[in-house]
Amino acid sequence: MSGCREGLGAKCHLHASEHRPRPLALWSRHTGGSGQGSRAAVLPGRGPRLQGRGRAGCLGLTHEAHRKEVEQVYLRCAAGAVEWMYPTGALIVNLRPNTFLPSRRLTLCIKPLRDSSGANIYLEKTGELKLLVRDGDRGLGQVRCFDFDQGGLFVEATPQQDISRRTTGFQYELTSRRVGSDLHALSAPCRPCSDAEVLLAVCTSDFVVRGSIQDVTHEPEQQESAIHLHVSRLYRQKSRVFQPTPEGSGWRGRITTLLECGVRPGHGEFLFTGHMHFGEARLGCAPRFKDFQRMYRDAEETGLNPCEMGTE
Repeated sequence: MSGCREGLGAKCHLHASEHRPRPLALWSRHTGGSGQGSRAAVLPGRGPRLQGRGRAGCLGLTHEAHRKEVEQVYLRCAAGAVEWMYPTGALIVNLRPNTFLPSRRLTLCIKPLRDSSGANIYLEKTGELKLLVRDGDRGLGQVRCFDFDQGGLFVEATPQQDISRRTTGFQYELTSRRVGSDLHALSAPCRPCSDAEVLLAVCTSDFVVRGSIQDVTHEPEQQESAIHLHVSRLYRQKSRVFQPTPEGSGWRGRITTLLECGVRPGHGEFLFTGHMHFGEARLGCAPRFKDFQRMYRDAEETGLNPCEMGTE
């Protein structure tokens, strides 16, 4: 097994199974900022290379070799990245984090690396496959989230004439938060939130702010839009996404959403909510502020508001 403990300076131990009829090279890289180079456990012979790294230096990758073309990989950390160099055959990626209780509801989010190529990524459960990322898709940087009990990840290499130039990779995050509006934002980001989704987002989001859209810039290669905000009131933020303006008239920052949503600058104030994914603020629900005030007032009168906050 590989041991992992979260926190500053956390470490996990890389372990390769003693039973290894198909030799494989496993690579793990420390990401804690110590300046040290990569550490590797290399098994002799041919085969693809796997490189796993966890947040805060958590090195939790375990590999089981098999005689068939499908390899089993176990990730012991709650967040990190996997790179599969020279992909052939397929990988079954099993998340077995050491820091979550089995009874808690978990959500898994993945974000393909910018230059990822050479394989399709599927959601797999009891032999059924649902395509998440197609090899060669535009917008590889898009985030995909799903309930952990919906299945695991199945990564299948696509036929290539020269696999030496191919590397498939993705970042992943496993969280235990309530994710109703968060999953909505990532699975159907262009659909307006219902009143219930807005009220839940206010209580559970990583950031909740009142503000206006100053500008929108588009990144066609990533299939994303960046929304630049001026914030008049900061209700909550878990990361310093929004910074005070030099003139002291509020805060400013940027959040991202999908290009297909067609966000444009507009007049008026909105309530912006969302979550942090892979260091970026992702837009969740964003009703006009006057509409939010109505939703909150109606819920308060009927005793259905899930939490309390100021609406002025």
